[in-house]
Amino acid sequence: MAKVAVIGTGYWGQNLVRNYHALGALKTVCDVNMTALDSVRFAYPQVQVTPQYSDVLDDSEIQGVVIATPAAMHYSFAREALERGKDVYVEKPLALQRDHAEHLVELARSKNRLLMVGHLLHYHPAFIRLKEIVASGQLGKLQYLYSNRLSLGRVRREENSLWSFAPHDISMLLALTQAMPERVSAFGANVLQESVADVTNTFLAFPGGVCGHIFVSWLHPFKEHKLVVVAEKGMAVFEDTQPWDRKLALYPHSVKWEGGVPVPEKSAAQHVTLEQAEPLAAECRHFLNCLEDRSQPVTDGQEGLRVLRVLELAQRSLQNQSMPESMSAEKRDYYAHETAWVDQPCSIGPGTKIWHFSHVLKGARLGRDCSLGQNVSIANDVVIGDNVKIQNNVSVYTGTVVEDNVFLGPSAVFTNVTNPRSEIVRRGLYEKTLIRRGASIGANATIVCGITVGRYAFVAAGAVVAKDVPDYALMVGVPARRVAWVSRHGHRMQPDDQGKMHCPESGLTYRLSEGAVRCVEIDEEAALPDEMRVGSRSYDSLKPTKETT
Repeated sequence: MAKVAVIGTGYWGQNLVRNYHALGALKTVCDVNMTALDSVRFAYPQVQVTPQYSDVLDDSEIQGVVIATPAAMHYSFAREALERGKDVYVEKPLALQRDHAEHLVELARSKNRLLMVGHLLHYHPAFIRLKEIVASGQLGKLQYLYSNRLSLGRVRREENSLWSFAPHDISMLLALTQAMPERVSAFGANVLQESVADVTNTFLAFPGGVCGHIFVSWLHPFKEHKLVVVAEKGMAVFEDTQPWDRKLALYPHSVKWEGGVPVPEKSAAQHVTLEQAEPLAAECRHFLNCLEDRSQPVTDGQEGLRVLRVLELAQRSLQNQSMPESMSAEKRDYYAHETAWVDQPCSIGPGTKIWHFSHVLKGARLGRDCSLGQNVSIANDVVIGDNVKIQNNVSVYTGTVVEDNVFLGPSAVFTNVTNPRSEIVRRGLYEKTLIRRGASIGANATIVCGITVGRYAFVAAGAVVAKDVPDYALMVGVPARRVAWVSRHGHRMQPDDQGKMHCPESGLTYRLSEGAVRCVEIDEEAALPDEMRVGSRSYDSLKPTKETT
């Protein structure tokens, strides 16, 4: 199991220490407060403690750094950990400045490290179930959402109640609407401190007329954590302070028009049965799983950045006496042709180009410097890495993850359900398809869902791939079979008696051992040297003869 260090043992850091220790992953706790370290040493004798952050960064056995410092320190601690090659979990908010958050996201990408943000409620069984209910269409079209996060105490001095409490609620509203707000306005009251708002109300106007508001305060006579969803076919209430059997309730209320007058029809609450599980334990376990399988966290850096964008608009509105702030005024650093359609919220990296009649759906995540040809469709929640080239007429469906430097040829076909039936609804049961780094999929090839195409594999045009493909394999036919190995430059290779192979264009050496191919000089996750990134000879000039294949 991967090992982690927790940085900060304050109110929330103690909970992280407890959970990671229970999961058997906690190696070190770091805090400048020696009394706090003494308490950790007493409670967990086998856990190392240190006041020096450098001790954590120097420890090669520590893979993940869990940051629970005050919010003003999140950026500096996360940046240093990423620069030292650690995977990072940061408590919300990701940072207090958008440019700092953007730098962390870019740094994680460039270092090939994981960056996760502690938006806890995404791991709460009640909210997970609520998202499923909304996505299924059971409640109909969303109309209005509001969230209250109220209590007495935990007053902060370095951040106001908006930044301390509202990230959770913003994240939930973005997840349920699957959109970024078009306009944000906020107002508040500075009661205890002249420059820190103790109470804030934030209003969000989403596309399609959906409205939301978030009320947060640490000056409230009682604790209330409540999210209300109002939709055309019913309503839902997630109230976290209730017992487990009453945390999530559905109200099939309706409104009918009689003689031009709206008449509400009330129905009894229907409480949803939930699995009882500590959300923080699930969140910590999710981070550890991501460390093991290198999958992107549900609440990754991009999710943290989206929440931060809304927070910044709300803060500007707060400072400008509730003047609405527009999301559309933000700078866009990618190109989309005027006929292309990009639904929000989604994440598109700088330098990416989206051409004629293509469609990027809500929740999709595209890296930097990608190219989407004409009539390309990227479905909800698809993850596309950096420098991915997608040719014309390709639809990439939900459940697909495409890593960096992948080439998808014209009209390549993906699926996400093995046994589709029109009358059987399997939405939410999509099977995962993974296209690993550097792979190429030829024109009209079909990739059956639920499989993995290995690093730098090459699937020939028209092939039908129905089982996992090894790294560097050349696959042809129906069903596809391996006929050779290929180099990172895309040339056929056959091993000699010692299992060695050579790329005729780059000169790189590859070795076949126990059925797996690896490049001798360059790691599979490493980028090619700049001098090798430009082709030096055409395939035709290097095409192997029958005698050499």
